[in-house]
Amino acid sequence: MSTIKPTNVINPNLLRLASMALADVLTGTGPADAKLGWFFKQNRELGTKDRAFVAESVYGVLRRKSFLAFVSDGEDPRKLLLAWLLRVQGMSMRDLDESLNKQQKEWAQEIKAKTPDPANAAMQADMPEWLWETLTKQYGEAEALVIARSMHLPAPLDLRANLVKATREDVVAKFASENTEVALTPYSPNGLRMAEKVTISRHKLFTDGKIEVQDEGSQLLAQLVAPRRGEMIADFCAGAGGKSLAIGALMRNTGRIYAFDVSEKRLQNLGVRLKRSGLSNLHSQLITSEQDPKLKRLNGKFDRVLVDAPCSGLGTLRRNPDLKWRQTPQDIIELTAKQTRILTRAAKLVKAGGRLIYATCSLLQEENEQIAEAFLVANVDYKLVPANEILAQQQIELDTGKYLKLLPHLHQTDGFFAAVFERTA
Repeated sequence: MSTIKPTNVINPNLLRLASMALADVLTGTGPADAKLGWFFKQNRELGTKDRAFVAESVYGVLRRKSFLAFVSDGEDPRKLLLAWLLRVQGMSMRDLDESLNKQQKEWAQEIKAKTPDPANAAMQADMPEWLWETLTKQYGEAEALVIARSMHLPAPLDLRANLVKATREDVVAKFASENTEVALTPYSPNGLRMAEKVTISRHKLFTDGKIEVQDEGSQLLAQLVAPRRGEMIADFCAGAGGKSLAIGALMRNTGRIYAFDVSEKRLQNLGVRLKRSGLSNLHSQLITSEQDPKLKRLNGKFDRVLVDAPCSGLGTLRRNPDLKWRQTPQDIIELTAKQTRILTRAAKLVKAGGRLIYATCSLLQEENEQIAEAFLVANVDYKLVPANEILAQQQIELDTGKYLKLLPHLHQTDGFFAAVFERTA
């Protein structure tokens, strides 16, 4: 976990800018990363280290907002930022002495003196009450707290070796020659984990298309699709295409992959990545919705259909901590209705003997097991294929039972769920 070094004197202007960025993220709607991106465009004078401080401060506060709001007696962005530096980052009054004015020093003393109620589990978890209650019902209080706390830590930087252009061994050797420390991911056969976050987008391995940034959990979803050379595959909610690219590489550039999405912008991002990847078997297709008429001619044509469904994203809180404060129970109700519609439509694309893979990056049973079980009841021409059996066939030593269920504290990945169904007729 990265921390602000106490030896670095934080200048008052940088504290002011970080407070402004935090205020912007905390007000209104919209993803934190998009708001931060806009803030940096407005403040181009910030250097790399200062941008890192601002981003780390904003995300740090979002991860621990419930606790920090308690010790700073409200959600004033300046006080929240001070509380994060003092109570989470462990800075002392001496470290901050030159950075604070008289009023801020008074706030700091009050923040240091405040003791939270150890019985308030939702505050320890740093989650809204509704989400904490949902998780405790699913996992029990002890495990729910471990899961919640694992989300307080930033995610590592995971990479995938692009098999079309390089082996994992090639990539490791290149990093070793530069004295850059990387580890092999424990489950994904093509994954690497960086010891420290670096700006990978300018690295030659990245610009040459030999590596992609992809969480190990997401890499394992591509493995669960288990595509074979020459097959016809659909990535039904492709987004920016990380899994489409991974599937294309596993197929060694054979067969045909359709990457469907309703967002033109996301598919344009896929286009940039596709060019870099060297794949020629991937074709993006813009659709208006899951009911787009142009899908009709493809019914019953696909060997594999992946539905990485729109979801709450609550498995990605290490990267997107704002999601826990932005989602509501009503959002979950609306999402589960959408997930059911998309999965039902995607099922028509699968040929007899083909497979349908349903996945989310959610922690909630409503979006996961309940959707899978309801699908099997409503679609008698499908049967469940145990995820652990599929992974074992690929020599991947990971057994989470009949469904793929990944959690940060157990697997060091984002939280993922997946179910695999096979069409019997």
